[in-house]
Amino acid sequence: MTQPQDARRALAAIGIALLSALFFTMTYVLNRASADAGGHWAWTAALRYLITLPLLLPLMPWQGGIAPVWRAIRAHPGAWLRCSGIGFVAFYVLLAYAADSGPAWLVAGTFQFTVIAGMLCAPLLYRDARRKVPAAALGVGALIFAGVLLLQFGHAHGGLDPAAWVALACVLGAAVLYPLGNRLLLLHLERTAEPLNATQRVFGMTLASQPLWWLVAGYAWIQAGAPPPAQVWLAGGVALSAGVIATILFFQATGMVRDLPAALGAAEAMQAAELLFASVLGALFLHEAWPRGVALWGGVLVVAGIIAFALLVARPQAPLQARVLRTDRGA
Repeated sequence: MTQPQDARRALAAIGIALLSALFFTMTYVLNRASADAGGHWAWTAALRYLITLPLLLPLMPWQGGIAPVWRAIRAHPGAWLRCSGIGFVAFYVLLAYAADSGPAWLVAGTFQFTVIAGMLCAPLLYRDARRKVPAAALGVGALIFAGVLLLQFGHAHGGLDPAAWVALACVLGAAVLYPLGNRLLLLHLERTAEPLNATQRVFGMTLASQPLWWLVAGYAWIQAGAPPPAQVWLAGGVALSAGVIATILFFQATGMVRDLPAALGAAEAMQAAELLFASVLGALFLHEAWPRGVALWGGVLVVAGIIAFALLVARPQAPLQARVLRTDRGA
């Protein structure tokens, strides 16, 4: 392919990735709206994935079908339940619980730690060269984490109360559990040689997690009764925007430039825009205050760290090292 065609393809992929970041942002904004309306966090968590499953069904005939996924789950139900329990259930329960703690931009900014969380889990998961974490990537991770701390301390005006520390721990835990569950599933599929594409993996994780989501829904019913209609609609919006539209757009963008490292790194870095989108949408629709002072500088550090991570990914490197540096998305 000629260079002008490569450039157009790269620009198109970056535009699609930016659009996917906008739809991913709806997770934070709609969850915060649900919390402000008095919706119980457990219903916020359970409803998203209970609604996502039927939304994915119409897509499956064009994405390899349901049958291969069902065969894979039946062959190894324990592995699928474990991976989905970590990467979908525990991850989103923590994220929904944290939505009560502060504005959408605060949760969105803190969750950007997931950009390097999967890489930091590598020594615990792999037994080959993939277990090594590059020193430069660790430095970028430290920069992002410093930005997260500034976001939190700036929002709390220099000090975090116990509830804020719990919220911070919840979001950071969610940022680690999501890539951990996904990578555990990829390792399982690597061992079993089951060729499932990205959409099939998302559908399989959603399907395998259903028993746990019904338990979460049961807990929500005991604690708060039936969810109000507004909360159901907001959860449906998260399921459609983040669970279906944003994920498909992001996979499309990265797939378009999978052979162009610089463009792929740039497309992945567009997730930094989630912090900006969350700030704008939160201010416009939820009447949240804009980040300012120390929190604003924290947001700048988070965005700078993600851009630096994209530059690391874009450097010429061996295929295995590139795989180690890739990010995990799909909140």
